Amino acid sequence: MKETKIYEGKIIGLSVYDGKIEGRKVKREYIKHRGAAAMLAFDENKKVILVKQHRFPHGYVLEIPAGTLEKKEEPIKCAFRELEEETGYGAKKMTPLITYYPSIGYNAEVIHCFLASGLKKIADLNLDEDEILSVVKMDFKKVVSMIKTGKIQDSKTICAIMTYAAKKKLY
Repeated sequence: MKETKIYEGKIIGLSVYDGKIEGRKVKREYIKHRGAAAMLAFDENKKVILVKQHRFPHGYVLEIPAGTLEKKEEPIKCAFRELEEETGYGAKKMTPLITYYPSIGYNAEVIHCFLASGLKKIADLNLDEDEILSVVKMDFKKVVSMIKTGKIQDSKTICAIMTYAAKKKLY
């Protein structure tokens, strides 16, 4: 396949690929992304730690903490880093929960979801200049209810919460 780079930004790139698949001419636009890590974390009172974050163009959304991998960064290292930056919590352990492609047809992004354990509040938030968020703690059942009623629509949050619930046989 021949690649034509259209755009290269801070987080994403856009390329057009021309070639053949099974003898057919194809043209595909494709977004390149380094990937992300997302963390399902519970505080000392067994509340889910969420962030209420401004996500243009949707406004404020409720989601689990997450962040884009730095160049050549391992997903698990990103998970530890982002949890501390966005919530002020450090974790002793990150256990892989689920890895998935949020937009498989046109996007290279892969999201690695982890279960964070052994949490301890260790710092204040350390946000990027353009991050606008606050920490929200919520009962697990309420988070599931908000997913079921469409009040939480973020894919990484839905995947992590529902995978955790299925593995723990909570629902």
